[in-house]
Amino acid sequence: MPTFVHGDNIAQKTDHRTKYRDQESLQFLREIATRYASWKENNLSLVGSDRETVDRRTELLNEYKDFIDQQQYAEKFDSRSNLHSTVIEEFLVYLFHSSVPNIEMEPVIGKGRTFKAFYLAAKSFADLLDRPTIRVETKDHDFVIGTTIRARFENRQSEELGSQSFQIPAVVIECKTYLDKTMLEGAAGAADDLKRINPSARYIIVAEWLKLTESVNLQKYRIDQIYVLRRQRNTDREFRFEEGYVKNPIYPDLVWDLFQEVTSYLAADRWDIEAAIARGKLL
Repeated sequence: MPTFVHGDNIAQKTDHRTKYRDQESLQFLREIATRYASWKENNLSLVGSDRETVDRRTELLNEYKDFIDQQQYAEKFDSRSNLHSTVIEEFLVYLFHSSVPNIEMEPVIGKGRTFKAFYLAAKSFADLLDRPTIRVETKDHDFVIGTTIRARFENRQSEELGSQSFQIPAVVIECKTYLDKTMLEGAAGAADDLKRINPSARYIIVAEWLKLTESVNLQKYRIDQIYVLRRQRNTDREFRFEEGYVKNPIYPDLVWDLFQEVTSYLAADRWDIEAAIARGKLL
């Protein structure tokens, strides 16, 4: 089942026992929850993989973002609350949930915790030979399309040591309000880790604004694509509320390009050895 991370974020704030209990916060959360419910309902009522449907989803996203990004909400719920940043994450669920191939096989769609590595935590050499403890290291991602793998481990006497369940992504999309160098380098490390596990996986960054200088060499990273949805450089949040600031919309042609990039990749064969031999090129 897809995960609706932005809706969960609103609910957690509404139900929090100690934070957001003042009257202004509660009133703002009620207003946001009402508008969110309409946004979610409108998106779930849309079915289709054509340009018109994707453009309509983008229109709904711009309307909701303009609402939730108002100054009073931005100042009450800062970046640490993740209220604003989870909007794009949930939008990706709406964008892809009815268009992913093989949906009947129940792929993972939404926020994910994917496999990074496993290691042995043996207390001694004898324990390593007999029954070492097996640990699995995972990595959180904003949006994943992939599968769940279950593995069982045995020792040399075929005695079961335990089992582990973890997600393996075909596509990872990291969502940023703005992308700066520190965020880029963190994402690059995550892309390297991902492609050691699934070399053919796609790693994409989606940002609203860009905060990188021209001195950054993007070609050295194993990131497949970076989308700047507003085609705009970053301006600190407090300056976005100044009179005269022009905030670009999230452009529907970029959302359509992202949609085609992901769905085309998922529908294509990864490795056809006979076709590769016929070309005479294996990569």
